[in-house]
Amino acid sequence: MLRSLLPLALFIPSLLAAEADIVLRNATIHDGTGQAGYVGDLHLQGEKIVAVGKVGEVAGAKVIDAKGLVVCPGFIDLHTHCDDGLLGKVGKANKNYIMQGCTLVVTGNCGSGPHEVAAYFKKLEAGGIGPNEIHLAPHNSIRAAVMGNVNRVPTLEEQAKMEALVDTAMKDGCFGMATGLIYNPGTYSKTEEIAGLAKVVGRHGGLYASHIRNESSGLLTAIEEALRIGKEGNCRVHISHIKASGRAAWGTSSAAVALIEKAQKEGQLVTADQYPYIASSTSLKAIVVPTKYREGTTKEYIARLDDPKTGPLIREAVAKDIGNRPEALQIARYSPKPEWQGKNLKQIAEAEKKEPVDIALEIERNGGAGVVNFGMNEEDVRVYMKRPWVATASDGSVQSPGATVPHPRSYGTFPRKIGRYAIEDGIITLEEAIHSSTGLPASILKLTDRGTLKAGNYADVVVFDPKTYRDTATFDKPHQYPTGVKYVFVNGKAEVEAGKHMPEVLAGKVIRRKP
Repeated sequence: MLRSLLPLALFIPSLLAAEADIVLRNATIHDGTGQAGYVGDLHLQGEKIVAVGKVGEVAGAKVIDAKGLVVCPGFIDLHTHCDDGLLGKVGKANKNYIMQGCTLVVTGNCGSGPHEVAAYFKKLEAGGIGPNEIHLAPHNSIRAAVMGNVNRVPTLEEQAKMEALVDTAMKDGCFGMATGLIYNPGTYSKTEEIAGLAKVVGRHGGLYASHIRNESSGLLTAIEEALRIGKEGNCRVHISHIKASGRAAWGTSSAAVALIEKAQKEGQLVTADQYPYIASSTSLKAIVVPTKYREGTTKEYIARLDDPKTGPLIREAVAKDIGNRPEALQIARYSPKPEWQGKNLKQIAEAEKKEPVDIALEIERNGGAGVVNFGMNEEDVRVYMKRPWVATASDGSVQSPGATVPHPRSYGTFPRKIGRYAIEDGIITLEEAIHSSTGLPASILKLTDRGTLKAGNYADVVVFDPKTYRDTATFDKPHQYPTGVKYVFVNGKAEVEAGKHMPEVLAGKVIRRKP
């Protein structure tokens, strides 16, 4: 329902026009706070928002009639893997995110990404980027730099070196630290090691974001570990892409919610993010090969697969993991045989007249593959989605149309959440869906000048048609951009104008944490 009366404070007339004045008129404004929408105007001037509500005449301004359109803050994606893609000649524009209305991406997630942060930021700024970017200190990369891919506890000296690297990353502008505790080498870390690093993050007022150690049958124990790390590190805790993965875990979302909300009631700052799909995506190795067999170099790992003693044990473990669900593992990226991309292990095995486990091991011997894993339940997805502390995030990456068949989340996360789950299905309200993509992630990051529409904030703004704003990317055909986005402003500059992407407009900034 639209508010018929606007707050008096919103009636701010503009006096004299300045360069790059833009006025959006007659829009349905959703300000990102979770409040209901209302009809009003928005005035942008340079990089900032000048006024929201009723805007008077602005001499020389570009006026856009936004009647029937939603105007809201640009979407903030707390969990992406855009790290390397943003450095690419084409990828720096990040079209697949900008076309969703995403104006800020967070990198360094799951513990992976550049750990020499100052150098990384310098490269981003030299090349220009489409969306704004925030980085988290990546634990896996830091551990690998100090210790390599080894399964042991760090020495006191190694722990001190890792803590120093985290400290430097925080001083260079990171907003926190991220772990990926199913990935190498972070999977070999004990809780005490991570808590020690979290203390460094806590001293800087940072965030601890974690791809927790188990998202399946050990979900609750893994959440408890993250909570413990947050307490010992005296820092905020954020659970990345919260889910209940695998049939054994279906239905445990309610218990996970109860555990987190108990911690919140006890005073701990805990949040999470989620992508609105029933499938996840990662490497085949991370899903089917036990961590104890993944130590060392790639050469050592491949040799282990064919070792007379170890090889049969790995085969048995992989076969057990695949079990009776080979159809649930779809190949997203496998360059040695691109014709396998888009097909699941069952289909490939039947065509090759082999067992699914043999297909999996062949893939591992030849460099591995990215897969889409259909392991979640729709009801669990909806349980998490309804919680006011769960933000929207893609877990995707920079993509360009091609032969690969990646998870559609890189193209469709925000329109799927807003267009399908809110507008079409009514699982949550439109204002809740927008808040989960704007004001909520901004508050999780402690950003005070983005994520909401108010005078003085940066002009990261999305304009979309609620009737047509939908995801079109599917699991079979993921390289498809959403419909319904009319304008996307990043720091006041239009990177989407009248529905057309403007790749030459690289208005994004590297946002460094303020001490």
